[in-house]
Amino acid sequence: MTLLTSDVRPVRAEAARRRSIAVISHPDAGKSTLTEALALHAHAIDAAGAVHGKGNRAGVVSDWLEMEQKRGISITSAALQFAYGDVVINLLDTPGHADFSEDTYRVLTAVDAAVMLLDSAKGLEPQTLKLFEVCRRRGVPVITFVNKWDRPGREALELCDELEERINLRPTPLTWPIGEAGRFLGLLDRANGEVRTYRRAPGGASIAEEEVLTPQAAADSLGDDHTEAVESVQLLDAVDHASFLAGTTTPMLFGAALANIGVRQLLDAVVDLAPAPGARPDVDGGERAVDQPFSGFVFKMQAGMDPNHRDHVAFIRVCSGRFERGMVVTHERTNRPFATKYALSVFGRERATVEDAYPGDVVGLVNASTLAVGDTVFDSSGPRVRFPPMPVFAPEHFAAARVADPGRSKQFRKGIAQLEQEGVVQVLISEARGDGNPILAAVGPLQFEVASFRMEHEFSAPIRMETLGLSLAREAAPSDLDTIAGYPGVEVVRRGDGTPLVLLRDVWHARAFERAHPDVPLTPLVASGV
Repeated sequence: MTLLTSDVRPVRAEAARRRSIAVISHPDAGKSTLTEALALHAHAIDAAGAVHGKGNRAGVVSDWLEMEQKRGISITSAALQFAYGDVVINLLDTPGHADFSEDTYRVLTAVDAAVMLLDSAKGLEPQTLKLFEVCRRRGVPVITFVNKWDRPGREALELCDELEERINLRPTPLTWPIGEAGRFLGLLDRANGEVRTYRRAPGGASIAEEEVLTPQAAADSLGDDHTEAVESVQLLDAVDHASFLAGTTTPMLFGAALANIGVRQLLDAVVDLAPAPGARPDVDGGERAVDQPFSGFVFKMQAGMDPNHRDHVAFIRVCSGRFERGMVVTHERTNRPFATKYALSVFGRERATVEDAYPGDVVGLVNASTLAVGDTVFDSSGPRVRFPPMPVFAPEHFAAARVADPGRSKQFRKGIAQLEQEGVVQVLISEARGDGNPILAAVGPLQFEVASFRMEHEFSAPIRMETLGLSLAREAAPSDLDTIAGYPGVEVVRRGDGTPLVLLRDVWHARAFERAHPDVPLTPLVASGV
């Protein structure tokens, strides 16, 4: 497709309508529940589900993988798109479990803003802090939503102080709770002084009924609780869009996602404050403007989304131009053409054919076995482009894998290769073990459970894993490998890209090696691109 001059305005206009966001938080803060509540308020679904599907509520749409539904956690990243008024929101739900931080980091390369979800009783938690720091380094502005205000928790001002003191982020409230956590009487709208009171829907699966009170009616009805809320919110600065985009302030809202309270205000904040897609930096130091011919990058690979087919979906963030289903694009890494006949939008496990897409949108390309995480695709009618590669993180857990039934070796190799391509685990090969006994490397041990589960259920190749007493990976020069291999307790391997790595027990083991061989450098792995 050639992008004509007459096409520029529509592309710019469509890009301006897009808001691409991710929800980040610590496990169990309610990310998947909030995702469902946002979709419910935008009328993208008929009823929201609790993670475990309690009572008459279905399980959440975005947690579609069987293992997610059993354990009540998000393991994959779901891509949900829905319209809210005249705006198209691309919402990327992310894994909350700390073991899956690699997938979450990759998602943060594909969004323009993030919603930081805090549990009202716990405030800033370790995983939230890690993800916020990634947002800060990448220049992703953050909107804060304090969840679970219908349960006992901390004081609102105390949570505000924590943000400023621990991460130097100044909260600027848009809404403020009336009543302390666990005694949720309503929400004060800072801009106009109105108060919304809520009647929770049975089971919380539909939008809560709300009543709007004028400032005077709220003061008469709620008395001292209303006065305290008004006085508290006036202690804090109002929203400033420039400082929000600069990452020094965060618009702050309160609510209860499970009860669908305060969610509409969060959607309004995303529409009004989150930036639309803009020019995307490339590896050469330039920028790809949104109105240039189509380009995008793969931020996630996923298989098994359709249990009836062995599909392989590449999730692509559109960075510029208009994507049209059926167009032939260039795969930058191989310089080969790639047909886009099967293009989908994905809502949990539900899928629909995409005819076109614009900057900020996420497109799932089916049967994309030649694509890998971090790859760039572009319309060859325009300038060539390559976007920065995805970050690769230093693994801390290692396990040697082998197929339980030698007769399934072919399926074993195919499955391991696919899991590596998707970024589920890193696959390391040593000359001593061979490719029939690869070492799986992960940020956290739960990744091994996912790999084992999928090898058995998707590839019919159950595996046996031997946990190795290693926790440290270092990069080494190829010329030093013979010397390193002779040192006790080390394992010399190669990553999929050919990089030689040395695996050691711990930092003390590494220091002992360095003392014995001061002329052989071992380089720590750095998460590039973060």
